Amino acid sequence: MNNFDLYNPTRIIFGQGRIAELNRLVPEKARVLVLFGGGSARKTGTLDEVKLALGSREIHEFGGIEANPSYDTLMKAVELVRREKLDFLLAVGGGSVIDGTKFVAAAVGYAGDPWQILLDHGASVTQALPFGTVLTLPATGSEMNNGGVVTRPELQAKLAFRSAFVFPQFSVLDPSKTFTLPVSQVANGVVDAFVHTIEQYLTYPVGAMVQDRYAESLLQILIELGPKVLADPQDYGLRANLMWAATQALNGLIGAGVPQDWATHMVGHELTALHGLDHAQTLAVVLPSMLKVRRESKRAKLLQYAARVWHITDGSDDARIDAAIDRTRAFFESLGVKTRLSDYAVERGAIDKIIAQLSEHGMTALGEHRDVTLAVSREVLELSI
Repeated sequence: MNNFDLYNPTRIIFGQGRIAELNRLVPEKARVLVLFGGGSARKTGTLDEVKLALGSREIHEFGGIEANPSYDTLMKAVELVRREKLDFLLAVGGGSVIDGTKFVAAAVGYAGDPWQILLDHGASVTQALPFGTVLTLPATGSEMNNGGVVTRPELQAKLAFRSAFVFPQFSVLDPSKTFTLPVSQVANGVVDAFVHTIEQYLTYPVGAMVQDRYAESLLQILIELGPKVLADPQDYGLRANLMWAATQALNGLIGAGVPQDWATHMVGHELTALHGLDHAQTLAVVLPSMLKVRRESKRAKLLQYAARVWHITDGSDDARIDAAIDRTRAFFESLGVKTRLSDYAVERGAIDKIIAQLSEHGMTALGEHRDVTLAVSREVLELSI
């Protein structure tokens, strides 16, 4: 296991009815911008609940943050914060709203063109406004990490950034707020959390026994929970465990001291930018093919994954690896998340443009060994048709 530093200052407030505690979590004199997505936060009453908890504080609202938060939309929020001299941000929503809020927090006081934050993946961020979150969609773990992804449609770019300055100060996780989510969003959340875990686990052995077992337990929990949550969407216990599992999948703990991959995510980002697929849909499409193409460099961990997560112990090494990859694909399909590009009307002729975008964005040496070249990415995409 490698040396590592682990820093995570986010305070988690977990449980039903805890939005009321915003009154003690947000500074008393704060001038607050509440950021949210579409109309669901308002229609379900969550936005009113948040405003009630904030009491007499000055509150401004900014809605309309997209499922893949748009740079232009977020810059309108930046302008509002600057114009009204607001000093605290509160994200109410899922990972996209939280990611967008992180960008706004970093961009408000940024000295240059804020697009540079995305171009250098957060390296130039030196400060950010304080912010908290109220999570309504478990999926990305953004409520307890320091990363985000922003899309700029006119450039067909979807870029990630990370900075120690954009950890949420706190995140309120009330599982009951997920009861009204569409089935497709719940399924996407399960897939998202699953692949987040895989990207930090399914690389090569480094003797990280704690991280391995921790990741494997999360994968098994998600495999068990996914179908149950879809079958019984009003079960609070199931919702609570799914919400916490999704947070744990990307809050830094399972990735501490171990190699990480993220090639599936980088290829997936281009599919979203060019073809509008949901983030989780891109992961479900790319991951099985990525594992097949890179099976030799991942052989030891694929065999471990087969045995410990899927309990596949019979047959040759290659047969067990094939079975584990097939079971992974079948799991995604069982949740209603399709796993082929052709399922989303993306045909072979689109691959050249995807590869060109990867090249333009510097995604030419991906993965834990930096050996996922453009040629490898092409092979993965061709296998994904």
